[in-house]
Amino acid sequence: MNTRDDCVNADRQDPLAPLKEQFDLPPGVLYMDGNSLGVLPKAAAARASSVIGQEWGAGLIRSWNTAGWFELPARLGDKLGSLLGAREGELVITDTTSLNIFKALAAALRIQQQKLPSRRVILSERDNFPTDLYMIQGMIDLLQQGYEMRLIDDALPLEDALDDSVAVMLLSHVNYRSGQMHDMAAVTALAHERGALAIWDLAHAAGAVPVDLNGADADFAVGCTYKYLNGGPGSPAFIWVAPRHTKDFWQPLSGWWGHPRPFDMAVAYEPAGGIRRYLCGTQPIVSLSLVECGLDVAHAADMAEVRRKSLALGDLFISLVEQRCAGHPLTLVTPRDHAERGSHVSFRHPNGFEVMQALIARGVIGDYREPEVLRFGLTPLYFGYADVWDAVDILKDVLDTRAWDKPEFRQRAAVT
Repeated sequence: MNTRDDCVNADRQDPLAPLKEQFDLPPGVLYMDGNSLGVLPKAAAARASSVIGQEWGAGLIRSWNTAGWFELPARLGDKLGSLLGAREGELVITDTTSLNIFKALAAALRIQQQKLPSRRVILSERDNFPTDLYMIQGMIDLLQQGYEMRLIDDALPLEDALDDSVAVMLLSHVNYRSGQMHDMAAVTALAHERGALAIWDLAHAAGAVPVDLNGADADFAVGCTYKYLNGGPGSPAFIWVAPRHTKDFWQPLSGWWGHPRPFDMAVAYEPAGGIRRYLCGTQPIVSLSLVECGLDVAHAADMAEVRRKSLALGDLFISLVEQRCAGHPLTLVTPRDHAERGSHVSFRHPNGFEVMQALIARGVIGDYREPEVLRFGLTPLYFGYADVWDAVDILKDVLDTRAWDKPEFRQRAAVT
């Protein structure tokens, strides 16, 4: 694709292009931040109105039964699970990614304590998403049993770090900053070969890249629904547990929704059967209900075609940036290799924050991550080849004219 007309023609032939009509995109915006917050499905407004006006407003408390509220975490979990290589009854949508990491980590450590009690290392990556590392640190502090966190980095690669002291490995399938992707099956196999359990964070993978949890023989997986799954800001996360581990369940967040009969109002806790035992407290029904709108669009797309287009968009974006923005201090931090790349592309720039603010002011909405990283999400359900061309046009102009070098673009808000 050497011209914008080439890109327009590619969009005309794109089998995913009609799905863009299912989203409510504001005019004049090139949205490249679906890796952080997905856009609004058009069906969501009507669904919210129905949940609030009819189910809550008219049905009131009866809707826990009549509108299926009680079964929503498991029903939507099955719907999402089918996109991730999970079987029915293996995944629930509930709580936050951070809380679900805590649950999975507690369960995995309990299993390992019973089988390999001398292991006291929790392995992760120095460049993992901070909440993953914070939850590990919190768990170590809570347990007070001599656990330590070991971090993979350039000086300590995975194969060297994964020794016989490691109890649990917690990795992100796709790195939040660089977009680098692990081979889930290969890394899980290596962990199992060395006696460790594998927890996968799918926050930047679910809905963006093919995932087969059972095929990869993973142990646990968590992730969010508000990125590529377009569930809405702060929409509930999910947790998946391999069936072989469900019977060994233990987690300290033993809330009443994890009880098999919560309305028995029993004094003693008893875990529900299967994945429902990973529920905790009363569910946020309004936001949980909206998740289904994004899942319905995801089910309308062929995942192989989503992946093919994602890679093509990434290749085009990288090529155009390197050709047309040559001479500017941009450094690609995302792997070029398709097997190692997720669905966002990141470049470093010494004034990355200011450049991104200038782009946002021009309608190209990506985001910024320390240090110096410009992140551009390429979401195939609503982003096209001509969009890539236009975004690079604007990036080139922002860099060539130094439009980013203004005081207003140096002001930092709470969220970058």
